[in-house]
Amino acid sequence: MSTALLEGVRVLDLTNVLAGPFAGYQLALQGADVVKVEMPGSGDLARQLGADRALADELLGASFLAQNAGKRSITLDLKDPEGREALLRAVREADVLLENFRPGVMERLGLGWKTLRAENPGLVYCAISGFGQTGPMRDRPAYDQIVQGLSGMMSVTGTEETAPLRAGFPVADTLGGMAAAYAVAAALVRRGRTGEGAFVDVSMLEAALTAMGWVTSNYLITGREPRPMGNENFTAAPSGTFATADGHLNIAANRQQQYATLCRLIGREDLTSDPRFAHPADRKTHREALRVEVESALAARPAAEWEEILSDAGVPAARVLSVPEALGLDQLAARDFVLDLPFPDGRERSLSVLGSPVRVDGEPVPAPAPPPLLGEHTDAVLTELGYDRRRIAGLRERGAI
Repeated sequence: MSTALLEGVRVLDLTNVLAGPFAGYQLALQGADVVKVEMPGSGDLARQLGADRALADELLGASFLAQNAGKRSITLDLKDPEGREALLRAVREADVLLENFRPGVMERLGLGWKTLRAENPGLVYCAISGFGQTGPMRDRPAYDQIVQGLSGMMSVTGTEETAPLRAGFPVADTLGGMAAAYAVAAALVRRGRTGEGAFVDVSMLEAALTAMGWVTSNYLITGREPRPMGNENFTAAPSGTFATADGHLNIAANRQQQYATLCRLIGREDLTSDPRFAHPADRKTHREALRVEVESALAARPAAEWEEILSDAGVPAARVLSVPEALGLDQLAARDFVLDLPFPDGRERSLSVLGSPVRVDGEPVPAPAPPPLLGEHTDAVLTELGYDRRRIAGLRERGAI
């Protein structure tokens, strides 16, 4: 049985940079045929972004390569009537369309939801934007950092002295993309049952707030305003990041039994009867004093040793790693999470990308094809849509593709 859960689903991906391309990549990893629709000449802006300037100059920026494996690329000028007609023809054969333009752009192009639904009543149309398609902020531009700030994420990141801080990666974009992929999959389930398409409106701001979980619910339910606590977990203590002999270790001894086990293993069983720390609520009140006591014991061993000792005894604990160290974990290698692909233009080097965090029937999803060159599949896709060579040449001559 195939592990490609979305095999046979065709997605038109009109998105740029991250939130939308991330959503399309998740669908591609699950087996969907994702056709990336890009502007002639320039394509997705992410083609010009990333740490390697030479690759960006070749429209193969690292930011693009990271989120577009497994997709095919066609170029269409959607401002050209012939380009719009080609897209409409593609829509008739598609299952999903993704876009992350500002609200109203697709309507101005003559490609809004009502128009596309008339062409294909079963289409799942997913629009990703900073604030959603309705409301007083709908027309504002929004990048990841804007949403991190508006959502309150930055206000609770860091310490009282350093907040507000943005997360070290574009978390709001990623959350918006994941929410979109989930919503598209859910809409496809309904379509399979009823035959009805859907208009899916994804707000990055709302996705960010949703992901903040207890931070927002504590305020909504109890009225307690969240505050930045650095590496401490506000729900329990000792639960946070602790210094060891050679590095930092995250420990989450949230349950009483875990706390008792921790104290025993670090040689400080006296901490279980200390009146400052005996009750979970008291440990939160005196968390700084408890930290001093725990860290004085942890100084006896390096972080890797404590990780093994505590984890084996059922106390959640792990080192704080750099990104290269994390990507080099044996755990990820055992699950084939980092994929090595041929480079898109055939040059003598490989391309490493992240796979899917999901296994199907015990197997990793198949490795996707390399990310596409700009317009690499234009002729092939248009041929599938019924265009002949002469018509394709005409479109190319007028600049529509």
